[in-house]
Amino acid sequence: MKRQGGFTLIELVVVIVILGILAVTAAPKFLNLQSDARASSLQGLKGAMGGAAGIVYGKAAIDGVETDSTGTKLVDEIKVINGYPTPDADGIAKAVVGLSDANEWKDVTATVVSAADNTIYYTFANNGSNTCIVSYQMGASDATPSIAAANADNC
Repeated sequence: MKRQGGFTLIELVVVIVILGILAVTAAPKFLNLQSDARASSLQGLKGAMGGAAGIVYGKAAIDGVETDSTGTKLVDEIKVINGYPTPDADGIAKAVVGLSDANEWKDVTATVVSAADNTIYYTFANNGSNTCIVSYQMGASDATPSIAAANADNC
């Protein structure tokens, strides 16, 4: 008598049930990738702004304009105050490559309710609400910029 090797119907059902349980528990982790990507993009923009501000300050120090507080000096066509890019289209927007690209980022300073002086706000170009924003604000006393990503986890 030949014995056939194979799986029984019960064994197959058990394996399918186990795979179904694993899929149900793992699926929510992978379905929320867009939110994670948007939060990472905001953190990336925050880092790019910080890096650009540091590089511009270094160039301003080389040019000897890091102590000028008039906001009229230019470093490589970037407007600076105390060596750091100003919070406007002629400052930080020129310092960060891609920030002026209207397909990716948009300036929402005019629509942010709590917009403070010396602050510029950016969000995603295709974002209907302005809840996920990155702000670039010049310090009041020493003009050191403060960069923050708001609501990055809820985008």
